[in-house]
Amino acid sequence: MKNENQTVTLDLRPLPPYQRHSLIFETWGGLAAGQTLKIINDHDPKPLKYQFQFEHADTFEWEYVQSGPVDWVVNINKIR
Repeated sequence: MKNENQTVTLDLRPLPPYQRHSLIFETWGGLAAGQTLKIINDHDPKPLKYQFQFEHADTFEWEYVQSGPVDWVVNINKIR
């Protein structure tokens, strides 16, 4: 189980959609291996997962913590 200091949480729901991905990838870039980016979103972030697969293949693990119907919570674990 991860300590809270190993997890950075971003609640994306109040942000306009055009700001979300840049914030996610900026935050991701500041994480060290072993840390987790937890995102809370108002829709399934499946397109984001595809972007991670394309741009950061083999450096992350994607885990749905909650899958709707109102909110989606995903842990993106940085493995290297």
